[in-house]
Amino acid sequence: MLDSCQNAQERWGGVHLLIDRWLQERRELVVAYTAISSSPQAPITNEQALQRFCEILVDYVSAGHFEVYEQLTNEAKAFGDKRGLELARQIYPRIEVITEVALAFNDRCDNGDCHDSVSLAEELQRLGQLLHERFELEDCLIEVLHNAHQEQVHAPASVL
Repeated sequence: MLDSCQNAQERWGGVHLLIDRWLQERRELVVAYTAISSSPQAPITNEQALQRFCEILVDYVSAGHFEVYEQLTNEAKAFGDKRGLELARQIYPRIEVITEVALAFNDRCDNGDCHDSVSLAEELQRLGQLLHERFELEDCLIEVLHNAHQEQVHAPASVL
C-alpha cells in the first residue's frame, strides 16, 4: 500500500498544492495504519497510535470530500470534461461508502468500543482493504482529470 502511495505522489506531485498536501496526508495515513496493524495486539497496547491513526483518517477522508473532490469536479466542469465528470459520478458513490465505514470505525474508537483486540484486528484488516480500494479509485480519478486537463493546457492554440 505504501508503494502505491509513493507512486501516486511521484506521478501527480506538483500538479496542485491541494493534491500534493492530500497525497502527503495519504502517506501519513498509510504509515499510521501500518504501525497499528502490524500485530493483533498493537492497537490495544498503543492507544495513542490508534488515536493518531483515527485523527489522520478523519482528516484524510474529510479533505477528499470537502476539498479535493470538489476541486477536481470544478476543474472538470471548467474544461468541459464530460468523461471526467462521468467517471466522478461513477466513482464517488463507492468512495462515499468507504468514507462511511472509516468514519464509523473512528466513532467506535472515540466511544471506547475498540478494546477487543481480535475484532479490532479484523476490522482494521477490512478497513485497510477498503482504504486500498479507495486509493485506487482516487488515483484513477486524479489521473483521468489531470491528464485530460494537462493536454488541454499544453495544446497549441488554434490559429483563426
